[in-house]
Amino acid sequence: MSERRIKVLIAKPGLDGHNRGVKVVVQALRDAGMEVIYTGIRQTPQDILKAAIEEDVDVIGLSNLSGAHLALFPQVAELVRKEMGEEILLICGGIIPQSDREQLKKAGFAGIFTPGAPTTEIVEFIRKNARK
Repeated sequence: MSERRIKVLIAKPGLDGHNRGVKVVVQALRDAGMEVIYTGIRQTPQDILKAAIEEDVDVIGLSNLSGAHLALFPQVAELVRKEMGEEILLICGGIIPQSDREQLKKAGFAGIFTPGAPTTEIVEFIRKNARK
């Protein structure tokens, strides 16, 4: 019997329409054998939660380059924790200043990746930290 693949939902909450980098990450995760659901741009926190529940994901990754990460990412984390529990791995990426990272960690984001982070680092972080 084969091992179940890690299922990852990747979303871009808010009005940020820049998606080239997140598409690179999505492809790297797929190339690494993960099942990836990419919801696309301009998602609400509620849209992301709904997709995560429907797809029964192990990991939720959020990306934002517009500076709205402190407004949107904690909202998603709160909804996910309330509806899905603590076992869902939350990661995020984008233009995230060092000064904002502690707040995102407190909100529940275990991994924070900024532009230039090697995709291999993201893959290994998920493999190491996602529920099995």
